[in-house]
Amino acid sequence: MTGVRRGVVILPEHRWEAARHIWRLAEELGFDHAWTYDHVVWRWLREKPWYGAIPTLTAAAAATSSIRLGTLVASPGLRGPVTFAKEITTLDDISGGRALCGLGAGGYGADLLRARPLSPAERAERFTEFVEVTTTLLRGGTVNDLTLVPASAVPVAVAAAGPRGMRLAALHADTWVTSGKPNGFDPAPYPETIPVLREQVRALERACDEVGRDPRSLGRLLLTGASVGGVLDSAEAFLDAEGMFTELGFTDVVVHWPRPEFPFQGTVKTLEEISGRACADAT
Repeated sequence: MTGVRRGVVILPEHRWEAARHIWRLAEELGFDHAWTYDHVVWRWLREKPWYGAIPTLTAAAAATSSIRLGTLVASPGLRGPVTFAKEITTLDDISGGRALCGLGAGGYGADLLRARPLSPAERAERFTEFVEVTTTLLRGGTVNDLTLVPASAVPVAVAAAGPRGMRLAALHADTWVTSGKPNGFDPAPYPETIPVLREQVRALERACDEVGRDPRSLGRLLLTGASVGGVLDSAEAFLDAEGMFTELGFTDVVVHWPRPEFPFQGTVKTLEEISGRACADAT
């Protein structure tokens, strides 16, 4: 077995009566962490049910006992850093210290909650403030005479593909997040993505050097499925891909819970086979 941690994204698309069983099964299958997207609506499922991230994670905390739970990712278009930090600390309390805080710049559309689209520079500025304020408050710091009580040292993961975002991750994050080449949804076979991922890792390490941080102190999470494809084609494919990603220095590999149709079409049987292999290796 590799030492990489395994995670899964569970889309908040099911009523809780059904979703409860998915979150519990994710824990039973041995995933180290489980995440959900934080959007008002989402891409291809705009006309279908879509539930709130924080209530979903809170319910998942009550339904599970060991798996870590987080947003992948929350963004400043939808969230204010102060109220979001308060919600994350509350989730951490309810879950018994299992919360994870994933932050990202976000995209366009309904999540921006604005009449006027922001320029790239404005989006970058808002993301910087969002990361700085959220991490400061979570770690017990003070912003404009405000300190959260109780503070909660929730691990922070920052999604970044460009130099400015990677610098933010190097300065503030416990874990850096990438999904590979930013291309919307155009998954390439995972072996073909290795050069891009390798260069992203090198760029992250350069960012760490620039801010005086030991690159080894920063976790590296790869979210597969959108750009990095084929990982859940079979248990063998997953283990092969995981080995390649570990060699690049990734500490965490995250897949999407399989759906019966696009996007992330697949079968839960593959996850069960991967879990079975892990149990066999452990014995």
